Amino acid sequence: MSLYTSIISSAKHGNKQFAVLLDPDKYTLDKLKKVITLSCKSGVDYFFFGGSLLTRDQQDLFLTQLKENCDIPVILFPGNHFQINRKADGILFLSLISGRNPELLIGKHVVAAPYLKAVKLEVIPTGYLLIDGGNRTTVAYMSNTDPIPSDKSEIAVCTALAGELLGLKLIYLDAGSGARNPVPENMLKQVKKYISVPLVVGGGIRTPQQAVKSIQAGADMVVVGNAIEENIRLIPKLSEAIHG
Repeated sequence: MSLYTSIISSAKHGNKQFAVLLDPDKYTLDKLKKVITLSCKSGVDYFFFGGSLLTRDQQDLFLTQLKENCDIPVILFPGNHFQINRKADGILFLSLISGRNPELLIGKHVVAAPYLKAVKLEVIPTGYLLIDGGNRTTVAYMSNTDPIPSDKSEIAVCTALAGELLGLKLIYLDAGSGARNPVPENMLKQVKKYISVPLVVGGGIRTPQQAVKSIQAGADMVVVGNAIEENIRLIPKLSEAIHG
């Protein structure tokens, strides 16, 4: 079964999914191994792998560790086209549809496309919407785009719907790494009401309670990164809350 087929099937049957976001700049090899062990025991569905910047040359080493030590699929969540790696299982082919930076709407994709074709990664076209999480995040700065205001659900709805109509297969609402607040529940509810593709949410989710609120509002998959970097013991608690 393909990654996307699995995501679609889970969403269709109301089975919520949990992805641990791994930024290789934020981990030591020893800490990564502990995260792998906890994730396997806790029933994590996916590893999302990547970051806005990769300043330490650990991507290849870490992907090797992930693939050799567990069966959890690894999906690249790239900050740029240099982060493509054939050792992963798939890639979120992100189009930053909430912004107006042409490089992140189509420009970088043109550069990446021939390589993706050659390495045969499963490509999941993803509409990526950056939502204001209460503070300036790395992704907003690096992408040179303004996030959608958290109280403007109608903008998020129309943007997400446009993405689906353009053929994008996932919609990902992200408050950004280190966000003070998660994506508002009302925004998730409204977006979910208008789209038929799976809805992914991340950024600012730090507790099992916040994760539960996100899935109750309509998210099909919850992605957590920063909170786990700070406390890997959250993994089983988050997994139980999301899957339960």
